[in-house]
Amino acid sequence: MNLLSRGVPTRLGAVFAAFAFAASTALAAFPDRPVKLVVPFAPGGGTDAIARALGVGLSQALGQPVIVDNKPGAGTIIGSDLVAKSPPDGYTLVVATFAHAVNPSMVAKLPFDTQKAFAPVVLLARGPNLLVVRADSPHRSVADVLATARAQPGKLTYASQGNGTSAHLAGEMFTNLAKVQMTHVPYRGAGPALTDLLGGQVDMMFATAAAASPQLANGKLRALAVTTPQRAAALKDVPAIAETIPGYAVESWYGLFAPAGTPADVIAKLHAAARKAADSAEFRRMMEPEGLTVSAGGPAELDEFVRSETSRWARIVKENNVKAD
Repeated sequence: MNLLSRGVPTRLGAVFAAFAFAASTALAAFPDRPVKLVVPFAPGGGTDAIARALGVGLSQALGQPVIVDNKPGAGTIIGSDLVAKSPPDGYTLVVATFAHAVNPSMVAKLPFDTQKAFAPVVLLARGPNLLVVRADSPHRSVADVLATARAQPGKLTYASQGNGTSAHLAGEMFTNLAKVQMTHVPYRGAGPALTDLLGGQVDMMFATAAAASPQLANGKLRALAVTTPQRAAALKDVPAIAETIPGYAVESWYGLFAPAGTPADVIAKLHAAARKAADSAEFRRMMEPEGLTVSAGGPAELDEFVRSETSRWARIVKENNVKAD
């Protein structure tokens, strides 16, 4: 009996030791299979382009394929919810944007708690949105847009990549501060929105710089203004909306999140890989000409930034009575 009672804890100890060894080995081996990068927008937009550029560098740094998975809809909620409910093992990430910080104040019942459902990995980049029109548009300035909006309330339409996104809120702030009426037309991503803008179905878009830059470069779109308080360093010839509408300011950003509960060591590996990818000359060459400032800040910086943005936009949404369409 004594021998048996002594043997049980010995065997249990061996089992626990084996589990601990297996867990530490799995952690040390991360990643040992492809990593999924969820983009909560349709293909063809700015977030999609940034994710694919980041994915190349991440794959090189991690030594595993990085698969971009577009899950558009509901102002990024569908894609974000998929990641929030994924296993916290580092193999499913989301490229979060402005909407991540705004949805808590725009949507009455989110399927997740934004502050508790995600683990921050890296703040990738920040930059302006651009008020863009077709090259053949009669509007050549913010003043032109305001004149038309005042003469014909509600006639002008502006596209966005979804409710609660930077393009949506940029338009809401524009109409509220200028005291004009324009009609918001939401899409499931910047790609479809820009397609309809180019096709003449909508009049303008407060597009992210990353989404609009290809069409600006080929001359199909014209930039009237940037949404940041001052002109962007890479777009010095484009005025700020604030030069015509004092107090106007909207900024886009891109951050990488994993599901909450992802081990700290895995987060550290993902951050190191993402930072290496974002610091690469190729990634910066893509970002900076579009007015985006590459940050590559740590998890704590992203967490603090998003908390600050969430608080700021909750106040703005309430004060301006902004509603999801």
